[in-house]
Amino acid sequence: MTTDIDLKKAEELERKFDTEVRFRPILPPASWIVAGLLFILSCFHFYTAGFGLLRETTHRGIHMAFVIGLIFLVFSLVRSKSDEARQSSLLSPGGVPLFDWLLMAATVAAALYIPFVFHDLAFRVGNPLSIDVVMGTVLIIAVLEATRRTMGWPLVIIAGVFIVYALVGPWMPGILVHPGATWNEVVNHLYLTSQGIYGIPIGVVATYVFHYVLFGVLAMRIGLGQLFLDLAMAVAGRYAGGPAKVSIFGSALFGMISGSSVANAVTVGSLTIPMMTRLGYQRHFAAGVEATASTGGQITPPVMGAAAFLMVEYLGVPYQTIIVAAILPAFMHFFGVFVQTHFEAKRYGLRGVAPEDLPKLSQSLKRDWPTLIPLFGLLIVLFADYTPYVAAFTGILLCLVVGLVRRAAGRPPIIETVLVALWFVFFFKGRSFLPPFVLDHFEEISGLLMIALLLALWWLNTAPKLPWTELVDGFVVGAKYALAVGAAAACVGIIIGVVTLTGVGFKIAFITVEAAKALSESGPVTAVAGLLGYSSGEQALVLFFTLVLLAIVCILMGCGIPTTSTYIIMVAVAAPALKMLGVPDLVGHFFVFYYGVLADITPPVAVAAYAAASMANADPFKTGNTAFRLALGKALVPFVFVYSPVMLLVLPGFDWGEFVVTVGGCLIGIVMLSSAFAGWLLTHMSPWERWLIGLASIPVIAPGLTPTLIGLAAGAPVLISQIVKARRAPAPA
Repeated sequence: MTTDIDLKKAEELERKFDTEVRFRPILPPASWIVAGLLFILSCFHFYTAGFGLLRETTHRGIHMAFVIGLIFLVFSLVRSKSDEARQSSLLSPGGVPLFDWLLMAATVAAALYIPFVFHDLAFRVGNPLSIDVVMGTVLIIAVLEATRRTMGWPLVIIAGVFIVYALVGPWMPGILVHPGATWNEVVNHLYLTSQGIYGIPIGVVATYVFHYVLFGVLAMRIGLGQLFLDLAMAVAGRYAGGPAKVSIFGSALFGMISGSSVANAVTVGSLTIPMMTRLGYQRHFAAGVEATASTGGQITPPVMGAAAFLMVEYLGVPYQTIIVAAILPAFMHFFGVFVQTHFEAKRYGLRGVAPEDLPKLSQSLKRDWPTLIPLFGLLIVLFADYTPYVAAFTGILLCLVVGLVRRAAGRPPIIETVLVALWFVFFFKGRSFLPPFVLDHFEEISGLLMIALLLALWWLNTAPKLPWTELVDGFVVGAKYALAVGAAAACVGIIIGVVTLTGVGFKIAFITVEAAKALSESGPVTAVAGLLGYSSGEQALVLFFTLVLLAIVCILMGCGIPTTSTYIIMVAVAAPALKMLGVPDLVGHFFVFYYGVLADITPPVAVAAYAAASMANADPFKTGNTAFRLALGKALVPFVFVYSPVMLLVLPGFDWGEFVVTVGGCLIGIVMLSSAFAGWLLTHMSPWERWLIGLASIPVIAPGLTPTLIGLAAGAPVLISQIVKARRAPAPA
């Protein structure tokens, strides 16, 4: 059985199922121009990450000019699944209509206008010139249209509603009323200040996200994804329901280098879904497993979704803190999927992959171990207290080195070795952490050391030859994949700009908390709360209903817009509500982030689930429901770490006793809930057993020793019944 990844096929599948990467077919010479611009965009970010960012406004302006401008060339006015390019003509050079070329030119002029007038910008903010208003209007329209082309209407409609709200404030009802703003004032705030389009979202994409998207693409090109899949097959393939467990482990490993749910689903799923269906898994279940595991990529360190990098800016904490905080919640997600999959396999007697069909781990490591160097290099630099973009630069550079420095290339890597050695000397010269002797003879020691290491790598790297054109294409594809998130960031900047201009975020937060308070004081809730020892309107109940309302809003918003956009919007309107109730900022941001990710597998718009369903020829809605059920660990864990922040590891006041109770209860509760859904614990479960253990799992998962013990006591009869039945009729192997 072959386990080789076909990268070209994976990219085709991704374009088929993910509208964010459904690019327009272009003919030469336009295709050469677009590829050249994409390559320059990647080189610009690669260079600035390693040798110093430009002034903030200039850096963001150049990034936006490239990204928004290229979208009009790369994405069609009307989306189509057709792979046929339109004919080139005078009105459509290279198959790209002339008006798209004009839109690109206008966008570039408007985006670069701010850096060009930066020296005079302070005198214009609050009193824009007519040319400022014109340029701002052009860029706002361009951003909205670019977002529509890459992501559809939902995010554009939300941004449009916010713009209208800014203009009609005096006529809004109740608490939503505000003084209002003229169009000039709106453009002034969104275009000339750093609170709008040029704000934090586009800055984070230009400074962090782009680099990690590029790193993920290059890591796949050099073979790291193949190594991860071989490792997953070798570790999990032989056990009951092996292909499903390979899907989980493979997607978890892929998540370390890719923050895209759909990319993970089509890459790993193209191999695991057929294996699952052949072994007897129902098609919708096989697709649901792959989709659910793939959404874990956005929450799996070290390369998480774009929202993780936004947390760095919003919270003012190092990226290392975000990585550490994400470890346990990510583990809980994959643990929940694994347990349900295991019980499903035991229930239907599904076997693992035959040993002869599994890849040999020793052979995979011998061939592909150098592909781990970029990932470890990125982590070492990141945890050495360098910035995330310097770490990404190191990872990208090492991807190039590992890709080119191979014995199969047929020649010693003289040029590559000299270039890398020179960079190493330049970058690390004068670093204070080096010993005095090394500092005094740095050029000689480090240069010779790097040359020796690279020649050793060349001799030991036995992977097949990788043409340098493949890495150049990786730079082009990496830039293409980053276009959609750049447009979304700019569009969300419009929404955030209106929020800061009108103060509507705090008003929505107040409305949310008041609604939660009303729910907590309702009759049925008061009766149940009294049995549990809570009084009507108690803050713990208000917090619970606030979390429920925010979770619902996150999922509904995430059905139409990307995770990153959902996170940014919800941070503006939801984080203040949680802060009012005393929830730490990091916890509140993680809560919103997790529920935004959950939308990728929540019907009616579950992009990852639908992509997997198409590959499995399964019912999309049934697949989405199954994927959501499999992801209940991800759905419940955010509530746990809100009430018990020790799960995130990095907050002050960490207590080992509370940590053990919280994590232990969570693990046991997930096993209990998974058994209820699968209908299997030690053997087949009767309906009363499923209902009882399912209900008992909720207090077990809830943080605190008392509810955990109550839940365990309630579920004990099921365990006793299962032991008795298992002894009478042993479960099948």
